[in-house]
Amino acid sequence: MKVALKTNLGTMVVELYEKEAPETVKNFLSYVDDGFYDGTIFHRVIPNFMIQGGGFDREFNQKPTKAPIRNEATNQLPNRRGTLAMARTNVVDSATCQFFINLVDNDFLNFRAPTREHFGYCVFGRVVSGMEVADKMAQVKTGVRGMHRDVPKEELVILEARRAE
Repeated sequence: MKVALKTNLGTMVVELYEKEAPETVKNFLSYVDDGFYDGTIFHRVIPNFMIQGGGFDREFNQKPTKAPIRNEATNQLPNRRGTLAMARTNVVDSATCQFFINLVDNDFLNFRAPTREHFGYCVFGRVVSGMEVADKMAQVKTGVRGMHRDVPKEELVILEARRAE
């Protein structure tokens, strides 16, 4: 299964790992199918780390989400460059709609043990086309907005997220 993320800087196509992260993929696709991601922004950009989005609209309002899902990081899929993973708080099973794209190999985000400190972040897909778009986003200047750091100073918008062939 693939999803096209059409952004204002170009399109990224992500392939989803339905077998390895079934609950996470089902959750992500439910947001895609609802049109939830349309008009959301990448609100956190850290070069040589990751870009994060899917939770805020263009006015920087946090969108209401569905219930959190179980963290499937025990699937042992590594946070490598180009992989898609669920963002969460320090609560292991707190992921809802926000996701990030790893810009580099981030092994420290991988599952290491079933503890809060070492549970890691669930990888559920990878960019198969358009990784240069994520790299372009990583070059945007960032700053602080309210309590948020690493916020892009120019809009990085997901215009539309749709299932793709």
